[in-house]
Amino acid sequence: MKVFFDAVFFDMDGLMVDSEPEWLKSESEITAEYGYQWQLEDQVACLGGPLARVGQYMHQKCKQAETPDFFTSKLIEVQSERMRLHTPFMPGAYELVKDLQRNGIKTGLVSASPRIIVDAVLDNVGTDLFLFSISSDDVENTKPHPDAYLKAAQLTNSDIANCLVFEDSLTGVGAATSSGAWLVAVPHLVHVDESERVRVIRSLEQLNFTKLQSLYKDFSTKI
Repeated sequence: MKVFFDAVFFDMDGLMVDSEPEWLKSESEITAEYGYQWQLEDQVACLGGPLARVGQYMHQKCKQAETPDFFTSKLIEVQSERMRLHTPFMPGAYELVKDLQRNGIKTGLVSASPRIIVDAVLDNVGTDLFLFSISSDDVENTKPHPDAYLKAAQLTNSDIANCLVFEDSLTGVGAATSSGAWLVAVPHLVHVDESERVRVIRSLEQLNFTKLQSLYKDFSTKI
């Protein structure tokens, strides 16, 4: 009889690390060169990627001054350098991951960002925090498709239906729920509705291994 989730997977941007302010700086810096002032609503519209969609969005806002691929590549270049220099953890994120690992729980980092950005973050926060990481370059279809979480389940020899995912964006929520995993959302700038397999919290600081044990026993009980 199972007593806990097979594995627990963490999104990166805005969930594991406080990178959204850095994304805002990068997006603002790039679009300013083309006379466009990046707004909060722009950041919300692009939250969670995928970056090809963000490049297309910037292309439109900058009056098609460059191709969508140009804006995507430029954003990756600027953001990877910024993340390598400054990538603080979100409150409670590091502590929760380590608590799960101390209790023998398999964990992984699953991101919609390309490998160069994922590696920049890991260079900053520690390459040994997770046994593996999955980037948008590692799957055929990135979030909001479920491919990355299905791959994470395969890598940990887990049943995705018995895995738990932590996400903060609607793109990530879509990926997690469509994969069949359980989900705890920590929304950033967006609203997420609770459901039979989805719970919403304010911060990872609310959780530890013991509380997740209780959640596993009765997922209908609010954290």
